Amino acid sequence: MMSEPLLSNPKPKGGFRALPFIVAISAFEKVASFGLLPNMILYLTREYRMEAAKGANIIFFWSAATGFMPILGAFLADSYVGRFPMIGFGSIATLLGTILLWLTSIIPEARPSSSSCIQLSDSCESATTLQLLLLYSSLGLMAIGAGGVRSSSLAFGADQLRIDSQESDNNLNNARTLEKYFSWYYVIISISVVAAMTCLVYIQDVIGWTVGFGVPVVLMIMSSLSFLLASPFYVKCRPQASLCTRFAQVFVAAFNKRSIPLSPQGTHQEYYYGRKSVMLVAPSEKLRFLNKACIIRNPQQDLMPEGKASDPWNLCTVDQVEELKALIRIIPLWSSGMILSINLVQSSFPVLQASTMDRHITSNFEIPAGSFGVFIFLSLVIWVSLYDRVIIPLGSKLRGKHIRLGLKKRLGIGILLSSLSMAAFAIVEKARREKAIDQGFSDDPNAIVEISALWLLPYHVLCGVGEAFNAIGQNEFYYTELPRSMASISSTFLDMGMSIGNLLASFLMISTDNLSKREGEESWVSSNINKGHYDYYYWLLASLSLLNFVYYLACSKVYGPCKGERDNA
Repeated sequence: MMSEPLLSNPKPKGGFRALPFIVAISAFEKVASFGLLPNMILYLTREYRMEAAKGANIIFFWSAATGFMPILGAFLADSYVGRFPMIGFGSIATLLGTILLWLTSIIPEARPSSSSCIQLSDSCESATTLQLLLLYSSLGLMAIGAGGVRSSSLAFGADQLRIDSQESDNNLNNARTLEKYFSWYYVIISISVVAAMTCLVYIQDVIGWTVGFGVPVVLMIMSSLSFLLASPFYVKCRPQASLCTRFAQVFVAAFNKRSIPLSPQGTHQEYYYGRKSVMLVAPSEKLRFLNKACIIRNPQQDLMPEGKASDPWNLCTVDQVEELKALIRIIPLWSSGMILSINLVQSSFPVLQASTMDRHITSNFEIPAGSFGVFIFLSLVIWVSLYDRVIIPLGSKLRGKHIRLGLKKRLGIGILLSSLSMAAFAIVEKARREKAIDQGFSDDPNAIVEISALWLLPYHVLCGVGEAFNAIGQNEFYYTELPRSMASISSTFLDMGMSIGNLLASFLMISTDNLSKREGEESWVSSNINKGHYDYYYWLLASLSLLNFVYYLACSKVYGPCKGERDNA
């Protein structure tokens, strides 16, 4: 939905000057979440005397809530409250959550007493109900805050560029501007995650919990104040009616009119109900059975004197129908990103491999096994920088006009690179396993094999570049292809795919473990990495990714050209 006219303002709102405040609040919320997550199990077991299983369950539910809340926040932002209030609410909730967690490290009474407890044992004092309530409240507020910030920040930043669907269809410069915004937004968020998982975790380990939990508090105070104080600079779009209700009305109206015959394609002999602000004269030919929802059978009965529908459950507007069509049409392409998500969440196995390989860079310095994941984010940042600052300008100069790689091409390249990354992973693991057996380490999964861990870099680089193509492309694809009224929801589609990818990865792992076990033989994913066959498992993932690429090509062909490609074709 377009913002209100701003011609009376001496300085127009929005633009690039508003983006730093929006990106900052999103980046620091990520720092608060990802910077606290790695060491949280240590905090729960050491400071709250919890069993490892109970602590892991708490972290699991916290992560699940953090992943689900943006979906709820996006629905509320698009349907009721708007994106700016939702981000403001989320930033305040995150700030309160980090403050409460910080207080648990400052106030001795907020944690079980450790005066008479040397190590975790039955004699140690367990946490009281009030102490746990304070802890759970802090985690809950941070999950709620993540829902507010992550659900709307990406779309709210795009609102500031004020590029509507009509402009992006016909103006390559506007499309390029939007592409650059999504790319650099993702880069900044990735950098914040890297900083959180290195610097903040290091502070917690070396200096202590009080300072380690206090840093996110300071960052959230600064970013929240700057975001709220910059309110006069923002373009603020008004929310529309509940999307769920609007979609339900289309289904009900189309079902009620199921007996109405549609005219042949291209003739459009029916009368369609639309709003004056909508440019569409008739609905599109895609999913034509839904067009019945906006057909006017009897103007005297279907319309009120002022032109509104007398029964919105029997007559819908053209834009309602097109919104639902857009959502249905992207689902196949969205589903093709789930296999990519399965590959991205295999984070524990690279650490397991790296821990058994020579990680030395010099004789006195070796890379921690858990830090190899940083190369994925570094590859992403480097590739986006090269693509945006070198490849596109050079290509445009050679062609004599602005060029850009199409959205669907970027999505497909990302999926293909993901398949190649797992193939590279499998090749290195086969070499590592054979080397371990040759050196007599079959029964010692913790022994260091004489093979450099730097051979894992091709996997990390391909994975990072693949994510740069596909993940960034997904965010831009959903934002440009879905109606502006669904902008916040469109920014959560990638997270939803990642969440489902986690579930599918868990199912695939359990299935592989059960099916690969044979009498007298280890599972492919055995706890003993030298006796298992992780290379087979990686080849399975590579094969599934390749099949997924074929599936993507089929879905892409059925979908047809994207909005920006239709008029430029």
